[in-house]
Amino acid sequence: MALRSPFVNVLAITVVAGNVGVDQGTQNALYTAELCGSSVPVFTGAAAPLVRPLEDAAWFHGRDGLGDHGYRPLARTPEPGFAVDAIIRIIQANPGIEVITLGPLTNMALALAQSPRLAANVGRCVVMGGAPCCEGNVTPAAEYNFWVDPEAARAVLRSQLPIELVGWQICRGAAVVNGKEIEEILGLRTKFAEFAIRSNDTAATAYQVQTGEIGVALPDPTAMAILLDPTLALVASDHFMDVQVDSGITRGMSVVDRLGVAEDTRNRGVWSEVLQRGRKQTVVWEMDIPGWKKALMQALR
Repeated sequence: MALRSPFVNVLAITVVAGNVGVDQGTQNALYTAELCGSSVPVFTGAAAPLVRPLEDAAWFHGRDGLGDHGYRPLARTPEPGFAVDAIIRIIQANPGIEVITLGPLTNMALALAQSPRLAANVGRCVVMGGAPCCEGNVTPAAEYNFWVDPEAARAVLRSQLPIELVGWQICRGAAVVNGKEIEEILGLRTKFAEFAIRSNDTAATAYQVQTGEIGVALPDPTAMAILLDPTLALVASDHFMDVQVDSGITRGMSVVDRLGVAEDTRNRGVWSEVLQRGRKQTVVWEMDIPGWKKALMQALR
């Protein structure tokens, strides 16, 4: 969606270990850039969460993360250097830059640790992650990106980044691309449409088993659509947020202060780190679903 938009210039894609290992993820990014005819630089980043072993999501997305259809770049190769260094360099050189994160927040947490003032150069940071209102997609409490590296998610949410959180729940329900819409997308008869549906066929099957909903749920493209067109976020509000980092049943849980009580005397001690180091972040609660689906169709033409 971003690479085919005439309204943005994508300066880099930085890859992190998540749904698949970081090397496979880098190959997927290179293939996608190649498909779009883009020369955007692709950098390989963190190979594991900050303090935990990687627990991938091959059970949901397939071993290669794209449905195991053998997608491989023909000519593109990753850039030399570490993705975290590229993030720091590019953000420092482009004040006001807009950033989107579609995987675990490991790379961004490492960048902020090395350069705490980095956040001041970011105009918007759309984060696809968390389940701020409801159940998650890995555990009843947590969405995958926050669950797999909760320490990184906590570090990023406790920073000064101007975050717009697009949780997993945004892509559910009416936002799911259903059977008729899948036919309409395939009817476009473009390589982009075919890739979008085929690369998600394993995920669609897993999603139906997981939720009972039939169709293709696309959390990353919903976040990208909101980055590209902020008017698609119909209901949003600002709150202090944090992430649970224990290893129990609430690991990776998004904790949102919707009632504004974090600064009350009885809560201030528990929320002190957030209050001292962080800021209120924007949480998107509702999206313009027809607008989102129109944007998706436009990107796949």
